[in-house]
Amino acid sequence: MKILYFAWIRQRIGKSSDDLALPEDVKNVQHLIDHLKGLSAGYAAAFQDLDAIKVAVNQEQVGFETPITAAQEIAFFPPVTGG
Repeated sequence: MKILYFAWIRQRIGKSSDDLALPEDVKNVQHLIDHLKGLSAGYAAAFQDLDAIKVAVNQEQVGFETPITAAQEIAFFPPVTGG
């Protein structure tokens, strides 16, 4: 599965993307975040405050409870503001 990281999330992890084969128990976005946090201190720091993170599955913004079993791409990014 292709996982993309943007802005400060990318900076904390140290790369812009991953191509991962996920364990079978990773069934939704929250499970994925829990899995990623266990990969390294950088991932744990990036996903420390979930209120500051948005997620898109297959380019559609979704919530953390969204299933990812059919996902081809998941992107994590900070909230965007404009003005």
